[in-house]
Amino acid sequence: MNQENNAKCSAVSGCCRVESIVSVDERGQMVLPKELRERAGIKAGDKLAVIGWENQGRICCISLIKADQLGDSVKNLLGSMLSEVSR
Repeated sequence: MNQENNAKCSAVSGCCRVESIVSVDERGQMVLPKELRERAGIKAGDKLAVIGWENQGRICCISLIKADQLGDSVKNLLGSMLSEVSR
């Protein structure tokens, strides 16, 4: 991903869509399709943070974000929240 794309990618902006359907095997493992890994710039050895959203005590949505981009996403999220609070 280039710098322009990184700036646009955050946990609270943009649109989401179903990229693929994956299966979980008996060991709890799944495979991200090659095309998706290539488009996301995910390479062997990359660390991914697993983000879960809860609804009524159950996780209803799971998202992945590259660990090295997690700090920027948190800053963007908190920055927008702090802007709203300070108004």
